Amino acid sequence: MIEMFQPDFMQRAFLAALLVGITAPSVGIYLVQRRQALMGDGIGHVALTGVGLGFLFQANPIWMAVLVCILGAIVMELVRARGNQRGDIALAMLFYGGMAGGKLLVSMSSQAGSGSLESYLWGSILTVSPGDLAVIGGLAAVVVAVTAGLRRQLFAVCQDEEFARVTGLPVRVLNLLLAVMAAVTVTVAMRVVGLLLVSALMVVPVAAAQQLTRSFAATQAAAVSVGVVTALLGVGTSYQADLPSGPTIVILAILAFALFSAVAAPLARRRHRNRIAAEHGPAVCDVVLPGQGASAPRSTGRGPNAQRPAPADLAAEAAEGTEAAEAATGAARASAGTAVPAPLSGETLSSRGLAQ
Repeated sequence: MIEMFQPDFMQRAFLAALLVGITAPSVGIYLVQRRQALMGDGIGHVALTGVGLGFLFQANPIWMAVLVCILGAIVMELVRARGNQRGDIALAMLFYGGMAGGKLLVSMSSQAGSGSLESYLWGSILTVSPGDLAVIGGLAAVVVAVTAGLRRQLFAVCQDEEFARVTGLPVRVLNLLLAVMAAVTVTVAMRVVGLLLVSALMVVPVAAAQQLTRSFAATQAAAVSVGVVTALLGVGTSYQADLPSGPTIVILAILAFALFSAVAAPLARRRHRNRIAAEHGPAVCDVVLPGQGASAPRSTGRGPNAQRPAPADLAAEAAEGTEAAEAATGAARASAGTAVPAPLSGETLSSRGLAQ
């Protein structure tokens, strides 16, 4: 295990994986918030043209990919902002044209073969040179500084553009800046996970973090942690098992998402039960139960759990009230000197009727 960290190329590989694990989720959380999770995939297609131009003109493919990706990201953002019906067709032509153009440019170059192109498509972290590491480190520092320094503004734009515009934020500038940062992140991560899988490292850690966190800041911190851990574990696993680094990192990120989802289900049920208990509280019952004494409180009949009195009890209470009222009336008339006739029975009423 220790000898894995001794070679220079492995030290560069772990450092590059650390930078990508921090950078990709830092930008990906804003893309997920805007429901543009596949934007990184489209930029990766366009970046292939930059790689082909780098091979054709014998320049650094990373810098050429940065320039082409920035132009492509700006075009994508302008098409999205217009919101016309043919925008998706234009984006599809841009994506597929970028991939086809990159393949043609690479085939026209005598500098690169199919092996070099594969390293950019699927990632080849073990071939990162000191110059590549310096470029990756500088670009990663810019991305982290922008996404962390403008966290509140970018969150406001991604959450509600109309509200952000009303508050006075430069919405269009922030959208273009986010698109440029996404393009830079693609070029940073293409040597680690490859252009075809870079979108996964920008989205999957964020989706995994959302299973357990409930705030934006906590989700961002958890997503970066998942990205760093899966990137480092993926590099170590690819070295030990002789596997490609890009697919290994992505598979580990998906496993982390599955694990977080399994843990989140019982936690969500527990939070739901606690919330219900806090809102409603324990039920209070004031019904007189069998076996209680006369001093026990009687039901008021107004609560949801109150027991209604039986019809016989209601009749008895009504009779008692009638007798009390008649007694009070008789006493009042007696004190005033008025004779109180006795109540007539049924036979008396019928006999009087016959007499009349």
